[in-house]
Amino acid sequence: MFSGKTEELIRRLKRATYAKQKVEIFKPSIDKRYDETNVVSHNSNSIPSTPVETSANIFLLANDVDVVGIDEAQFFDIELVNVCTQLANKGIRVIVAGLDMDYLGNPFGPIPSLMAVAEYVTKVQAVCMRCGGLANNSHRISEEKSLVVLGETNNYEPLCRVCFYKATTK
Repeated sequence: MFSGKTEELIRRLKRATYAKQKVEIFKPSIDKRYDETNVVSHNSNSIPSTPVETSANIFLLANDVDVVGIDEAQFFDIELVNVCTQLANKGIRVIVAGLDMDYLGNPFGPIPSLMAVAEYVTKVQAVCMRCGGLANNSHRISEEKSLVVLGETNNYEPLCRVCFYKATTK
């Protein structure tokens, strides 16, 4: 969290639209933190999107496009890997943003498998809120225990490996 994933996704998709490419953007319908339909970054940049329940809907709705963008991909089912592969095999550029690890530091949803089949992977880091180093972990600071908890600074803080280890092995 707070590493600029969505910001980078929006930047890449806007560049594609500037290049007159046909773009379709999807997000999981459960993500309504900033907007019901738009993909919105933490610093309020946004781009229109289509909320979908499952990854299969992405394949059904991505017609006559050059580029597909997918935000918060960790919240989709594992079928997202096949959907992205099928779209890429049709010549569609697929740009995915999502967390690779959950709040416990475990691989999160379809992201690790997507990273394995992707031609390019860009990992972005936040700044550790405790030491100022590069943060790869989303440490949950709220007491909620379910895997999916939508939130911001009220629920999570970015931490580096060492600070995450210290925080989770008390």
